[in-house]
Amino acid sequence: MFDAALAAAAQIFTPPFRKVLFKTLALTLALLALAWVGLEKLLVAALALPIAAPYPFVTAILSFVGGVGLVIGLAFLVTPVSFLVAGFFFDELAEHVEIELDPAGAGRAMPLGDAAWVAVQFAALALAVNLVALLLLFVPGVNALAFFGANAYLFGRGYFELAALRHLPAPEVARLRRANEPQLFVAGLVMAAMLAVPFVNLLTPLFGTAFMVRLTRSILIRSGYRANV
Repeated sequence: MFDAALAAAAQIFTPPFRKVLFKTLALTLALLALAWVGLEKLLVAALALPIAAPYPFVTAILSFVGGVGLVIGLAFLVTPVSFLVAGFFFDELAEHVEIELDPAGAGRAMPLGDAAWVAVQFAALALAVNLVALLLLFVPGVNALAFFGANAYLFGRGYFELAALRHLPAPEVARLRRANEPQLFVAGLVMAAMLAVPFVNLLTPLFGTAFMVRLTRSILIRSGYRANV
């Protein structure tokens, strides 16, 4: 897994990935900007509430807390945004990785609609889970564990399914995922660690694809699917 992570990190800046790099960054930033605008409008509406209007100090406090909350809120939105971005570019990137590993073992690209639907499902789940993690932000000893643990599970499961569905039908992918959950959780933890690094976290879709395609190939071969990889 360590070797796969290093190889994935190195591959982010290779020519095939650089072609997609700016598109993924542009889409990621665009989605985060839309989220920022939406959250900011909610903040402005809160500041206009009757309870705040007559008291300037209340408005100032709410404004400060809201500004900090916007920044923190965006950090919790990186995971669902990552899944949305992955839905558009996963197969294109996965094919480059698989061909590099074994030209004869490349999988089949899912129809864009199917890939997008899988990504949207995980994005929605990630949004719900991260909202819960956000509520636990002020619970010492639980907040970090909840954030990284939840996102490790989501990344490990979501990116594995996107990679494995290129080779196997959904029921078999689900069986393999359950059989390899500890390994996938640790892999997801590696990806979740990127969330704590500003700007680096924007590369999560690229790193996650390169990393999980390698790990998925290893799992498939170990499970006897040599003819498919």
